[in-house]
Amino acid sequence: MPLRRNARISWACLLFLVSGCAEFASSSTNPIRADVESWAAERGFQADSITAGQFEVFSLLRKTAASSDLAVYIEGDGAGWPSIFAPPRDPTPHLSTVLQLASSDASAAVAYLGRPCQYLSDNARGRCGSHYWNERRFSTEVLRSMSAAIDDLKRRSGARSTSLIGYSGGGVVAALLAMERNDVTNLITIAAPLALSDWAAIKKLTPFDDSSDPYQRRRSPIIGAATHFAGSKDDVVPSSIVKRFVDAQGGRLLIMEGYDHQCCWVEAWPTLLRRAGIKEVVQ
Repeated sequence: MPLRRNARISWACLLFLVSGCAEFASSSTNPIRADVESWAAERGFQADSITAGQFEVFSLLRKTAASSDLAVYIEGDGAGWPSIFAPPRDPTPHLSTVLQLASSDASAAVAYLGRPCQYLSDNARGRCGSHYWNERRFSTEVLRSMSAAIDDLKRRSGARSTSLIGYSGGGVVAALLAMERNDVTNLITIAAPLALSDWAAIKKLTPFDDSSDPYQRRRSPIIGAATHFAGSKDDVVPSSIVKRFVDAQGGRLLIMEGYDHQCCWVEAWPTLLRRAGIKEVVQ
């Protein structure tokens, strides 16, 4: 059991450090979601809940013109732990780097996807086991749900292909989905622990046996063309973990000097999108 406790502590440290520039709170019955919907509407996004497999997944979609490709931004692992021994009661992020990244992408069709169990009412979240924002966050059923949600967004946007962009744990989801789908044209990850087993070993965690590890998957063409950003000062997801994945699976690794897990992805995102080959950005 001590090793399992260490796993929980390290995941807690990871989640305590994940934050961003969009902070939400209100007095409604579903406070964070209400604020997110209002914030997103001001930026041209329409909110929806997608029933995907056994989960209800929160989404935002903005379409400014016809596009054959949909840029899908995937949320990170969510709210920080209230203590190092217990997961949060609600995994919905209070601070979201990913929302800021999505809003600064001027592609004709842009979507944001929350993760299973996020943005739910208390009653609905009570039917979503906490293991789905802990040890089973990258499980088969979670990945199937996220993939079905992307299919729904593609249908509504009229897109034929997708570009997947994921931050931190969302980057793990993005990579795993890109390895399974045949419609992904671009894959970008930011500060993502893509070699999960090696990351667990470095952090002295027990293996995440209930989740998939991108590092251990068979190499696919899209992975070889992917761009992976890492921060030189990131103590949560060291750049060496991302490098290990790239050395094994291919792709392009860009280590950003002076960046950590939080700084300075939002501020630099227009420039970083250009470096990743995405030229249409909001200044």
